[in-house]
Amino acid sequence: MERIQMADGLSFSRIVHGLWRLNEWNYSSQQTLDLIHHALDKGITTFDHADIYGSYTCEELFGDALSLEPSIREKIELVTKCGIVLESANRPEHKSHHYNTSKAHIISSVENSLKNLQTEYIDVLLIHRPDPFMDPEQTVEAFTQLKAQGKVRYFGVSNFKQHQFDLLQSYMDEKLITNQIELSPLQLENFEDGTLNLCMKERIAPMAWSPLSGGSIFSSQEERAARLRNVLQKISGEIGAESIDQVMYAWLLAHPAKIMPIVGSGKTARIDAAVDSLSLKMNHDQWFEILQTSMGHDVP
Repeated sequence: MERIQMADGLSFSRIVHGLWRLNEWNYSSQQTLDLIHHALDKGITTFDHADIYGSYTCEELFGDALSLEPSIREKIELVTKCGIVLESANRPEHKSHHYNTSKAHIISSVENSLKNLQTEYIDVLLIHRPDPFMDPEQTVEAFTQLKAQGKVRYFGVSNFKQHQFDLLQSYMDEKLITNQIELSPLQLENFEDGTLNLCMKERIAPMAWSPLSGGSIFSSQEERAARLRNVLQKISGEIGAESIDQVMYAWLLAHPAKIMPIVGSGKTARIDAAVDSLSLKMNHDQWFEILQTSMGHDVP
């Protein structure tokens, strides 16, 4: 498995396993542990979480699995996020859906994540979404305290545009080390608006959520999706892919930004397909055919 150097003493597996639907898989703790082992056997060591996933349940489910074999913790990297507040039966004190990037909320969220994940530290904490009410000084004070206490090693963001990234970074002494953004052949916004260029300018590797467009590419009858599906099928034969999801992964992996796709499936076959896509090679003609098919027109 290729690895991406994220910071001093920290690297990620090129393919990341996402746990945002862990609560929907109805796995026992042992089954979840078996899935973690399968990912590790395939070279995946980086696992992506957020406090809100599964209405605040997924971190705990993962932590329960880790507790069956605590030694695994030193073999993996844990990423989690905070900053979104959801109304939930699991958080009765939450009265509305909003964002909160205050020092108190970030520290409280991390304490909960540490408890739920049954770990003493988080490798990377991300601010989940840009907060229009953010006080960067408070946010960075939380970062500084958590790092000094050994509870979080590094920090990053998710879904941040350039001006939002630059604002938070300007208050920090150390670098934000990633931006987790939506990227896929059906979701080109971050290719087109400079967000991916920002990551390259900052020399940070982006994490890509929903690299398969939430599965819509497989079922959508919209003209654009159907058009793209046909091209992906054609190119799958050209590059030796077994399925169009592998072509979508290969398209992201071919980009020089060192994109790290997040695989959000609990099925071992889907995890294997993502890992196997690392061996696929895509040329310029094929890469641009996918881009232009999605755009609906040629590049200028």
